[in-house]
Amino acid sequence: MQALDLLLNRRSHPRLESPAPQGEALENIMQAAMRAPDHACLTPWKFVVCEGKGLSKLGEIFEVAAINDDMDEKQVIRAPQLPLRAPMVIVAIAKYTEHEKVPWVEQVASASCAVHAMQMAAVAQGFAGIWRTGSYARNSDVKSAFNLNEEDEIVGFLYLGTSTISAMKPPSRNKDDYFEYWR
Repeated sequence: MQALDLLLNRRSHPRLESPAPQGEALENIMQAAMRAPDHACLTPWKFVVCEGKGLSKLGEIFEVAAINDDMDEKQVIRAPQLPLRAPMVIVAIAKYTEHEKVPWVEQVASASCAVHAMQMAAVAQGFAGIWRTGSYARNSDVKSAFNLNEEDEIVGFLYLGTSTISAMKPPSRNKDDYFEYWR
């Protein structure tokens, strides 16, 4: 797949099934993350690859969070099923390191770029995915389960697998609404 085609045609795929990336394909995805912009070479990220029983473990973490947040019964029942929507979920974490030249926001942006690179590497190899956040990404119980410090952030859950549906149509956006020129 050509790089420009990949970038111009990227779409999220919310319905995923096996197979998920394995072997060389997964290695390529991980290596793509390592190429994200990284001011001062802080590598401000950590990734947890969940598959098989790891998906159930992530679901248990979500369930505890739902119970402790006093979510309604339907949400508590749904919580452990959320990671099972794909054969692989990569938890993407921004690990903050205090640095005089690299602020927190830049480190979170770096980790976010790594997630984007992983999704693009997956798509380039014939897989599909969706980058999800939601309340569990900000939940203190979830962050605690991953031993995160207060400044650390879960920047998302990258669900990967093989799409079961056609890609959603892209939203119609006029670039002129978002770009201006200073000449």
